[in-house]
Amino acid sequence: MQKSKVGKDFGVGFYLTPDRSVALRQAQRKLAQYGFEEAIVQAYEWDEAASCGLNLLRFDGYSLEWATFILQNRKNRTHVQLHNYDIVVGSIADDTVGFQIRRVEDGIISMNQFLEEIKFNRITTQYFFATLQSLETLRRV
Repeated sequence: MQKSKVGKDFGVGFYLTPDRSVALRQAQRKLAQYGFEEAIVQAYEWDEAASCGLNLLRFDGYSLEWATFILQNRKNRTHVQLHNYDIVVGSIADDTVGFQIRRVEDGIISMNQFLEEIKFNRITTQYFFATLQSLETLRRV
């Protein structure tokens, strides 16, 4: 299974969002980064009932637990997952999260300040699929 780059919010895996504008922005970012010819946004349906038996973690909004989870995963520069979740659902962190991680590591800001700084400009959900079994719960539409 080909996976995302290291150092992402929930780890190395496949990410989706129901917010089409965010998906398009990410596709356009990859277009500029890799020189692709066009930005493509694909749509998937997640069969949550088919996820029964899989290890699922769900964050409701922004919390210190969510911020700590993102901090740990963003600092992980390997393809080895720091957790054993098949699927993680939670808010997207702001694009400045790398800068904010350095500030918290340097003791410039507290974890509570880190949490406030990495909140996206509006609550937007992301879905993370880490395993082949989790990907089988998706259907491309």
